[in-house]
Amino acid sequence: MTTSDISAPQPGLSVGPTSEFSLFFRVKPGEAASLRSALLALQDTPGYRPGDYGMAIQTIHEARFVLFDDDTRLAFITSFDGPWDAYMEDFFTSGPTLALFDVIFSHVEGYDGLPDVAAVRSFVLGAEQSAAAYARNYGGTVKEIRKAQRVNSAFQQVLDHPQAGEILEHPAMQPLLDEAGD
Repeated sequence: MTTSDISAPQPGLSVGPTSEFSLFFRVKPGEAASLRSALLALQDTPGYRPGDYGMAIQTIHEARFVLFDDDTRLAFITSFDGPWDAYMEDFFTSGPTLALFDVIFSHVEGYDGLPDVAAVRSFVLGAEQSAAAYARNYGGTVKEIRKAQRVNSAFQQVLDHPQAGEILEHPAMQPLLDEAGD
């Protein structure tokens, strides 16, 4: 497992196929309550609800907003698959994602809003800070993890099938059965 050099031309560190991305903002005075409301609205948007797993940008592992320093600062922290440039392209061309973030960013200092995507890009890059350290506890891309979940679900269906006994007795099935027993 290798980590990219902090002084690399693209922000963020990478571990395997995944990179991290962190943004830090100052909340406009008096906007903390409105920002919290905007974040709650985001959390109730399809794809962002806990358990939905259907974010517009399909390479994201997770994303979170954190209000800190008595609600005067906002952090956006995420990790995603692939190179930084591809993630930025997805972010800036995803209408739904950009519109949702526009509502949130409107509560932080220095944000001039849409429709000037170039200005939004500059604003985002100005708020980016690379992590000093980044680690992952699992391998695989989002696509690979979702496939593994589908394969596991299909295998569980095979295990539950009333006629599966004969197939499951075959020695070639033993590695799958061993894993299924965990």
